[in-house]
Amino acid sequence: MTTAISNTTKFDAAGFEALLAERAGEPAWLTERRKVSWQAFEAANWPSSKDEEWMRTDIRLFKLDAFKPTAGVPVAIAGEQPLLSHGVDLGGRVESVNGAATLSELDGEIIAKGVVFGSLSEAVTQHGDRLQKAFDREVVSPTYDRFAMLNDACWTGGVVLYVPKGVRIEKPLHAVSRLSGAGATDMTKTIVVLEEGAEATLLMESASTDAESAGLHNGTIEIVVGRGAKLRYVNLQNWNNRTWHFAHQKAVVGKEAQLQWTIGALGARLAKVNQRVALAGADAEAQVNGVMFTQGKQHLCYNTHQHHEAPYCRSDLLYKNALQDSSRTVWRGMIQVDEAGQRTDAYQRNDNLMLAATARADSIPGLEIEADDVRCTHGSTSGRVDDTMIYYAMSRGYTRQEAVRMIVTGFFQQVFDRITIDSVREALGEAIGQRVQDLPNQ
Repeated sequence: MTTAISNTTKFDAAGFEALLAERAGEPAWLTERRKVSWQAFEAANWPSSKDEEWMRTDIRLFKLDAFKPTAGVPVAIAGEQPLLSHGVDLGGRVESVNGAATLSELDGEIIAKGVVFGSLSEAVTQHGDRLQKAFDREVVSPTYDRFAMLNDACWTGGVVLYVPKGVRIEKPLHAVSRLSGAGATDMTKTIVVLEEGAEATLLMESASTDAESAGLHNGTIEIVVGRGAKLRYVNLQNWNNRTWHFAHQKAVVGKEAQLQWTIGALGARLAKVNQRVALAGADAEAQVNGVMFTQGKQHLCYNTHQHHEAPYCRSDLLYKNALQDSSRTVWRGMIQVDEAGQRTDAYQRNDNLMLAATARADSIPGLEIEADDVRCTHGSTSGRVDDTMIYYAMSRGYTRQEAVRMIVTGFFQQVFDRITIDSVREALGEAIGQRVQDLPNQ
């Protein structure tokens, strides 16, 4: 087993120059962009509790110097089998270790249709001019905060998916990112573009190769769904519980396009994710599904934003969280409707199942509406497991843990029913079931 971690360089000026030297084959426009973002990073401060978005997420214990940039030639490692691709006939797959690609495959018949799928790091050297447009679009702002600046300057890997106009990919595509070794970093950027009338399913997941090594993920995901296109996108975050996870994710959905976006958040010591969907064309539709399960002292913070920029659009968001031990989740949801977003139909809901009295869930839905002909609703619930339900199940011969597992599964069933991909539904259910501990008396 090997890892692609530098033993000497850090995320400082010398380390950045070493990164540029190692990536000398990249287009000049990308090198210049990295330099601009690095300068912005050096001039900026880390977010603090004084910032509204961060007031419930404390990162004072996060030390960037504890992590090393990815360097050298990556070598594939033997990790656990990916969860989302089990039993699935894939059209292509990408694997990476510590933010560097180790495997990239795509069926020949899909390549023949003009589809590009693989490592972004390799793609920018082969299709630099074609990808510049996607970078220049800045779906995720590279200056949003210091994490975004660091990512834009120092990303080493990630995935690119480009589907030309009218092309439908029947088989799902899959990508897995792994962290291996103490101080490892996964600094990735993912770009997905579906042209008009295209259709695809992309499954992405992350995992650590052991339970003890501290790691860092700082990533961005940028999705563009063209007019009349249809994308099913799944992202499962399954790092170990010593990993710091920071991410900016945004999708732009065009006219009459459809997006189904499912997120599973199970791992990480601390996660701070901004997930945004912009309905930019009339009659666009987005369904967002979220499943979070926390344990120990995990802290997962997800900010969601449904932005209706055009008329006759629909968005439907459902996040369900289950918490045990002393873990904490923070969900801040916002539905924003511009004046142009007449006849909007938007919904958001967050439900929390408290499996321990010491767990905490912050749920903050919000509306910001400038149009006068819309239907926008939101809701939030938090509650504990009903002891009578456990008693009833145990009276039928189940152990206490089996009873709790059934109740938790039932709690998530509403989200599972919305997921149309069998492997995803089964993987999430299995992963959550493995984490359920015996419920202490509350």
